Amino acid sequence: MKKYRSFALAAAFSLILDQLSKGYIDTHFAIGESHRVIENFFHITYVRNPGAAFGMLADSGFRLPFFLAISSIAIIGILWYSRRLAADKQWQLTALGLILSGAVGNMIDRLRFGEVIDFLDAHWYSHHWPAFNVADSAICIGVGIMLLCTWHEEKQRKQQPTP
Repeated sequence: MKKYRSFALAAAFSLILDQLSKGYIDTHFAIGESHRVIENFFHITYVRNPGAAFGMLADSGFRLPFFLAISSIAIIGILWYSRRLAADKQWQLTALGLILSGAVGNMIDRLRFGEVIDFLDAHWYSHHWPAFNVADSAICIGVGIMLLCTWHEEKQRKQQPTP
């Protein structure tokens, strides 16, 4: 269906990029290996994250079933919500495709390895942001687009004259 074209393209492109990049890192880097891209700002550093964002729940015994359940619920929710959106909501559908690809990409890692491959290492000198991956980026970009769309719709609603 034409309605889902942007959703499917965003999801497919992002998921393929995520899996190819993680596959490359896993086969060409040793865990902990790092290569400078931009001095004091950005490295490619291979790490494995058994937890959630920022390593939360990394030491929990129930983490894998918990993350797989949360990912499954998120995927079902995204698919359900995308069906409810009108065909003219292409930016929201694209955003949902990005979020879906991120959830699926990290879920694939958890199923394969029990943890997620991260490698994008942004930092300012010795102050590091936790490493992340393409799936994490897709989720953040998708959520950002959804927030912008919501803000834009609310702004337009407030500008409409009241009867």
